[in-house]
Amino acid sequence: MISISPTAIAEIKRMQSKQQKSDIWFRLTVKSGGCFGLFYDLSFTENLADSERTFNCNGIQVAIDTENLTYLNGLTLDYSEDLVGGGFRFHNPQATSICGCGNSFSLDNNE
Repeated sequence: MISISPTAIAEIKRMQSKQQKSDIWFRLTVKSGGCFGLFYDLSFTENLADSERTFNCNGIQVAIDTENLTYLNGLTLDYSEDLVGGGFRFHNPQATSICGCGNSFSLDNNE
């Protein structure tokens, strides 16, 4: 399904530690918009929607809406830091076009 790199896991855990609740889910979503029609959205949630499936990725509880599974199949979520700061990096083998920011993408079948 998806994989999360060790550096991304460390960053997610760091971000979770700053949340008010300790028992929260890491939500990965694809939304319409951005430069290429779709973009990734990361958030934390206490409540799961009925349409979400859950996964345990190396100790991170991940929630993904079933409609987004098609877009995210094979995705690797990474985290890296460079001269302008740190950020999550999305390596999606299904993406046919990727914005320079790396957050927006398109698929051949996305109209």
